[in-house]
Amino acid sequence: MRLYDTATRAVRDFTPLIDGKVSMYVCGATVQSAPHVGHIRSGVAFDVLARWLRNNGYEVTLVRNVTDIDDKILAKESVENRPWWAVAAHYEREFQNAYSILGCTPPTVEPRATGHITQMIELMQTLIERGHAYAAAGDVYFDIRSFADYGKLSGQKIDDLLPAGDSEGDSRKKDPRDFALWKSVKPGEPSWPTPWGAGRPGWHIECSAMAHAYLGDAFDIHGGGLDLVFPHHENEVAQSKAAGKNFANFWLHNAWVTTAGEKMSKSLGNSLVVTEVAKRVRPIELRWYLASAHYRSNLEFSDSSLQESAVAFQRIENFVMRAHSIVGEVDLTKTPMCADFEIAMNEDLNVPSALAALHEVVGEGNTLLANKAKASAISGALASVRKMLDVLGVDPLSETWNNSSKSSESLETALDYFVQQAIVVRAAAKENKAFEAADAIRDSLRDVGIALEDTPDGVRWNLEK
Repeated sequence: MRLYDTATRAVRDFTPLIDGKVSMYVCGATVQSAPHVGHIRSGVAFDVLARWLRNNGYEVTLVRNVTDIDDKILAKESVENRPWWAVAAHYEREFQNAYSILGCTPPTVEPRATGHITQMIELMQTLIERGHAYAAAGDVYFDIRSFADYGKLSGQKIDDLLPAGDSEGDSRKKDPRDFALWKSVKPGEPSWPTPWGAGRPGWHIECSAMAHAYLGDAFDIHGGGLDLVFPHHENEVAQSKAAGKNFANFWLHNAWVTTAGEKMSKSLGNSLVVTEVAKRVRPIELRWYLASAHYRSNLEFSDSSLQESAVAFQRIENFVMRAHSIVGEVDLTKTPMCADFEIAMNEDLNVPSALAALHEVVGEGNTLLANKAKASAISGALASVRKMLDVLGVDPLSETWNNSSKSSESLETALDYFVQQAIVVRAAAKENKAFEAADAIRDSLRDVGIALEDTPDGVRWNLEK
């Protein structure tokens, strides 16, 4: 298996630090607003990675944090007229609901920043003792010039950087680009006691403290959105390695969801809340849409592309449901992974290439159904398709999507009834030599993606590929 490592800017062979086990830390949500599809793409991308690692026999420990104390969260107090902690708790539940809606496997642990103040204080003490941080009137700053490799992850040069914008009082800094590890208390704000005075944590120290608390000094993979490379992940590297810890062996970053070529964000006013989008297509179809692009490629969001993607998934789902109705349940544990799918996924999670393999097997399966092949042959194709869909988290027959599957079966039953009625009317037209009318019925069905096939055993219908 090979993965693209942001730190080395290359695809590298992946070998875990501990044989048979993979440790992952993924930057989760700052819970200050409802999650849009841009936020949740990271959750889907790293869920696919975790599923693929488990498929390859690894025991995966996944830590995905919650930033529940932040300037943006505090700003919402007055806007929403409720305490900061109530704001954070509300939106944390909304994020958990969005992950669940899209079928993301829960992380091993989902720690909150406010629950790890002690670990942050200990890390800051170590940094001060080693000469990489300093206290100034209740604030604590990281001295970026004390760390020779600062900027290496993102490719930045210190002298080209703007002053850090995460704190006030730059006059107290040794260098205006030094970033805040701890912010001294302000009137009306929450605070925790430290040796340097009461205050609250800076953003970057939170993730280093939580990653080390659950994964130790060194772990396999650190993930997050591309927008986190600088300054957040750069600062994580600096404060962790300056404290004498090895930190992450691989850095993986998913690209953005864009609208009109711009990164989806609240500030642009073009965000699309997950729960609203999931009303326009089924959640399983939204997950398929988010998972089907390469995780390092921007995904240009539009309703038309979303609907096209949903139709494409429905064709795959149709095969799964029809095959399942013939052969019943199949044992996925005894089914080998499609070789071409495996090759693609092992090459930096190349999902688009993996989908080409999936579509090929679906096509072969549809041919078997059309030819009324033996159940054993259909069973093999079904098991192969479901195993690939399971890696992507979109197997419609899995427990995750059980209710959705039942709904799909009901929809298929209703669709079959109406198509069969059209077939009866078409047959009557042909019998009465009204061939134009018969052709019009066939063409009308084709216009909505339903193909009729005249066979010696009667007329069969399929959703067109």
